[in-house]
Amino acid sequence: MAATSRHQEELKRKALLTIQTSTDLIEILRAKCLARGANDFDEFKKGIDEYGLNFSSDEIRELFSLFDRDHSGQIDFEEFLEKLRPPMRRCRIELVNKAFNKLDKNKDGIIEVSDLKGVYNVKQHPKYLNGEWSEEQILRKFLDTFDTRGSEDGIITREEFLHYYASVSASIDSDAYFDLMMRTNWKI
Repeated sequence: MAATSRHQEELKRKALLTIQTSTDLIEILRAKCLARGANDFDEFKKGIDEYGLNFSSDEIRELFSLFDRDHSGQIDFEEFLEKLRPPMRRCRIELVNKAFNKLDKNKDGIIEVSDLKGVYNVKQHPKYLNGEWSEEQILRKFLDTFDTRGSEDGIITREEFLHYYASVSASIDSDAYFDLMMRTNWKI
């Protein structure tokens, strides 16, 4: 998911800036964790120990399993960010839900290509204009942006949509800007 990767890079950039400029210790800790990340349990444990966070081995193992959402025995950067990023504010969740509801034309609780037809206009997309892709292909590619990485199925649940926008939200400080972005993009 290219957009999610861009948001993750933006979060990492902001984290590095926060480390240099903040005086709030919690904010600095969160930023250091976001900037560093962790891969396997040993690295995760080492990071916890090096930061002097004083967790027992059992607590570290439990924390690791909470971060390791896919139970692969490794924490990828996305999993790490997901757990550390601050929760989305209620006003932002409401906007995301409004956008989802608008896209879910048949109100079945999922967004599919058929829901996007007439809502997302592909007529100006360069690959549509040059005949390289059909409307269906462009709409499917658009849905992949919101789909769970590694299991893209062209069906977007509310949870996946919220997850995508939680990542976007974490890189936007202003509620007013987030509101404007959502209302402009989705015409809600």
